[in-house]
Amino acid sequence: MKNNSLLARDGVQKALASVIAIFIGMLVGFAILLISNPARAVEGFIEIVIGGVSSRKNIGQVLFYATPLIMTGLSVGFAKKTGLFNIGAPGQYMVGAFAAVLVGVKCTFLPPILHCLVALIAAGLAGAVWGVVPGALKACFGINEVISCIMMNYIGASTSNLLIRRMIFDKARNQSLRPADSAVLPKLGFDKLFVDGATPSSANAGILVAVLLGVLTWVLLEKTQFGFELKACGFNRDAAKYAGISEKRSIVLAMVIAGALAGIGGGLMLLAGAGTGIAITDTPAAEGFNGIPVALLGMSNPIAIIFTGIFMAYLTVGGLSMQSVGFVPQIIDIISAVIIYFAAFVLFFSQLMSKLAKHKETSGAKTEKGGDGQ
Repeated sequence: MKNNSLLARDGVQKALASVIAIFIGMLVGFAILLISNPARAVEGFIEIVIGGVSSRKNIGQVLFYATPLIMTGLSVGFAKKTGLFNIGAPGQYMVGAFAAVLVGVKCTFLPPILHCLVALIAAGLAGAVWGVVPGALKACFGINEVISCIMMNYIGASTSNLLIRRMIFDKARNQSLRPADSAVLPKLGFDKLFVDGATPSSANAGILVAVLLGVLTWVLLEKTQFGFELKACGFNRDAAKYAGISEKRSIVLAMVIAGALAGIGGGLMLLAGAGTGIAITDTPAAEGFNGIPVALLGMSNPIAIIFTGIFMAYLTVGGLSMQSVGFVPQIIDIISAVIIYFAAFVLFFSQLMSKLAKHKETSGAKTEKGGDGQ
């Protein structure tokens, strides 16, 4: 009972840290609006707050932008739960996107539903392969996964660019060819539900896939022996090894699963039917890096990551709406950064207070025990 109480209190402290960080981030954002344009600061802030629900189309766009954020957030959060920092989500996302588009362009002989499914499986496998390398290097040679993941990000970007140019290049648009219609994710009526006049949103079945995978990730981590083994290695590898758990196997499999989640995120984004291909770029995908703050704000809890991904997407749509009153959307990037910094800052102090409280309880128990002995 005492352990359950401590876990519940820890969960409340983490949630409170996120709420406080969001509140401070929004205050800082409002201050920036006041500095840049005092006359329209209130209008701009209102757009941030209600822009995501100002129309049915915007609600759909929130779900559309949330899909890759949830997936890359799950990728980073899953690795963190197992004691690893997967900063390689951008590279895994990019190779996953390439694999999905490649299957979407080349495998037009497949029937529609199967074509989409095979493309997503290819995306997951590509991301998993990209996760194997840093996982194996960490498990076999003790190489820090942050270093190897950063290297794999740029290798992934360069490899994707090379293969796009050789296999599925659209010279007119300087990007990859777009997937065939048979590979596009079904809309499931979202295009009719989330619509503004005659313009539908880009929402599709991808958000349902992301939510489902978030729930399955939570079940895997919290309700299975395999998940317990992965988390045990993350908490204390020596103790896990003593208990008979294969440390090397756990590290590699954790990075493989994390890579697969990020790869599927890339596939979901490029199979959304938004009319775009993969842009030729020298920098890793921003969606991969944006998954890091989503995971941090969600405290690496898969269920919480679903909501923080939607929240970050909500801010993105609010930032786009803010342009209508003369503000640049980059202000949202500042707000997001402040939220993450303060989430870590507040969480640090909440954990410090928790440790002090535990120390006080322990000291009090020892004092009472000593008094009884006398």
